[in-house]
Amino acid sequence: MTDRISAKQFRDAEGVEDWRTIVGGGWACAYFRTGSFAVGVELVRAIGEIAAAANHHPDVDLRPKGVSVKLFTSDFGGLSQRDVAVAQQISVAAAELGAPADPSGVQHVQVAIDAMAGAEVLPFWAAVLGYEVFGEEDVLDPLRRGPTFWFQQMDAPRPQRNRFHIDVYLPHDHVEARIAAALAAGGRIVNDANAPGWWTLADPEGNEVDLAIWE
Repeated sequence: MTDRISAKQFRDAEGVEDWRTIVGGGWACAYFRTGSFAVGVELVRAIGEIAAAANHHPDVDLRPKGVSVKLFTSDFGGLSQRDVAVAQQISVAAAELGAPADPSGVQHVQVAIDAMAGAEVLPFWAAVLGYEVFGEEDVLDPLRRGPTFWFQQMDAPRPQRNRFHIDVYLPHDHVEARIAAALAAGGRIVNDANAPGWWTLADPEGNEVDLAIWE
């Protein structure tokens, strides 16, 4: 069994400055700006060789001007030293191709739904989204492309609040800038009692979003 490491242990390792830990799925993520599709293809090829040699396979998303990489240890859905080693090698490959990391491009979005009877509503959402039920509270995209859906068990309705809200999981060193941007765009902080773990913000009409980090 591979030993689990914490988010902080990952961040404290040498050679992973390009990477950010994201709490939404227990991932280490990086976004590399390639500037062109051709360079992106070369980086994906290099990542494939690194992953094959390590027998440790990340999620890779190739776009015209960038490549997103998501690392995790499938044994338990968290991080291990294997993720550290692969992250270090991917960063070296990206640097050799002149593809700098841009941590501002890293995030994960989750839809949170208040549920009085989660066991009854989860199958509906799994079916309508083409997702899979995971545990007692989550519905996940098996291809890890779309947002995750979390069903927050409620003991009583909260008519004064929305039944839906969005969770945005961000790098620990980018969340304050995102909050500042949201406030400048007309938002307000509803609750910061749980900071620095997460902040609840609302738009001018009261629709809420949680901005969260993996401490």
